[in-house]
Amino acid sequence: MLTYHVELTPDDNDTLLVTCPDLPEVTSFGEDEQDALGYAVGAIEEALAARMAHKREIPLPTEDSPTRLHPVRLSTQTALKVLLYEAMRRQGVTKAELARRMGIARQHADRLLDLNHASRLDALDAAFSALGQAVAVALREREA
Repeated sequence: MLTYHVELTPDDNDTLLVTCPDLPEVTSFGEDEQDALGYAVGAIEEALAARMAHKREIPLPTEDSPTRLHPVRLSTQTALKVLLYEAMRRQGVTKAELARRMGIARQHADRLLDLNHASRLDALDAAFSALGQAVAVALREREA
């Protein structure tokens, strides 16, 4: 659902430096490409969580990326939570207002936006519905 692209640059200590053009605060490293891409997921999720905590905009991934960049796909749950957060921002809906619309306690609404909390899909679906939106699921062949 959300795929950010990262650049891997050889560092001076035989590691690869990870940076993300869409999220300039993302920096990490890894011993090799696989290791670096694994750490990239966590670094991107931390950057997104920090932006959400500070009520900042989250840029959606750039569609057309240079071939030197490596795709990093976030989990479906993380993507849904980020999209929910951005939908709330666009509509000016607070967590308290979302909770009111859904008829749930505020702490439950907080968890819907917590990237470290495993939320139920039906709860996320209900949150989007409370914003007048629906989640659409599509399957496609995985790119090699």
